[in-house]
Amino acid sequence: MQVARHRTRALIAALVALLLPTLAAEAQTVVKVALWDKGPEAMEMPDGMLPMGMAMPGAMIDMATMGITVDKAEVPAGEVTFQVLNDTQEFYHSLGIAPVADPAKELPYLADRMMIDEAAAGRVAFVKELRPHDAGAVTVKLLPGTYILYCNIAGHYAMGMWTLITVI
Repeated sequence: MQVARHRTRALIAALVALLLPTLAAEAQTVVKVALWDKGPEAMEMPDGMLPMGMAMPGAMIDMATMGITVDKAEVPAGEVTFQVLNDTQEFYHSLGIAPVADPAKELPYLADRMMIDEAAAGRVAFVKELRPHDAGAVTVKLLPGTYILYCNIAGHYAMGMWTLITVI
């Protein structure tokens, strides 16, 4: 009887040892984020082009000279790690993350500073300014909903440097 209990305990311990790393790996999601721009002229908005922030009237996002690319546009709720690479030659970039109540509405935008009003937008996470080719990361617990990832260095958001992710 004692031998049977010992074998049962050993079997349970072995199963836990095998499953625990798998469960821990599944508990956290990693999103790879690339911050990009089209080089030295990326901040030069062509004549007549309007700012390209989310839901800004007249925005032609396909003309963006800066942007953010993610490897996953949909992630499960819970801890999410954003691994960020500034994949550029010229510009510093940063990454802010904020909830979006309605993707059809503009974010609070300070036109005179050419930046998102982060206090009003409700920023939940931030990766500091990264030099070209530098990397950073941030881990945040996200609830279901839509979130915007954006660069809030003056002018970058308006040049199209943002993307949406959905947390399910």
